[in-house]
Amino acid sequence: MADGLFTEHLEVVVQDTSFGAQPDLDYALHLLAAAREGAVAPTVRIYRPRPTAAFGQRDVRLHGYVAATARCRDAGYTPTVRKSGGRVAIYDEGAVIIDHVQPHPDPIVGSQTRYQEFSAVIADALERAGVSTGIGELPGEYCPGEHSVFGTDGVHRAKLVGVAQRVIAGAWLISAVVSVRDTASLRTLITDVYGDLELPLDADTIGSASDFAPALTADSFIEHLVWAYGRRANLTVR
Repeated sequence: MADGLFTEHLEVVVQDTSFGAQPDLDYALHLLAAAREGAVAPTVRIYRPRPTAAFGQRDVRLHGYVAATARCRDAGYTPTVRKSGGRVAIYDEGAVIIDHVQPHPDPIVGSQTRYQEFSAVIADALERAGVSTGIGELPGEYCPGEHSVFGTDGVHRAKLVGVAQRVIAGAWLISAVVSVRDTASLRTLITDVYGDLELPLDADTIGSASDFAPALTADSFIEHLVWAYGRRANLTVR
């Protein structure tokens, strides 16, 4: 059993429609549990989400949490609380979500390698789409993480991808939110929600891949992502 991200063969499932904000998060956990039982092979699930505000476990305890969730609802984003990851992530149909799940007898082993390889495959897809990328945490970035993928034009840098991992006995799940296209209103909402929660944020680090490759769409990014995975493993795509 490979300790990193890649096995010889991967199932790739491109989900045509979102199940809804909370059901999509729940389904990722369902896949993780099924992988533990041996009912799911190594699988990459890719989908475009409904408007979602996925709060972290620590966010719930903050003084401004109630105000932040109300703000998200008013803007049309369903508040949820996710099991993995750090701070609140806010996204909509302009994003692509990736859930990579795999059975493993000792899922703690190789967890850092999986982070590195996962960020690298997403960066590879973005580079093929015409986005110059780097991997690492930007000072003051939104939903900070050391395995974030950022875009750059040589002067400006913006976070494009947040990565989180969850392990249970017998399996692991690593997930990403890739901001492909966003809007000024979404950036304003992120900034205001971070203000409600009194979390540090440099709003200039909020971005999308289309800032650096204007013609890029979520659907075309998915094609590049499948290509990047296909460089590393044999795929069955459905």
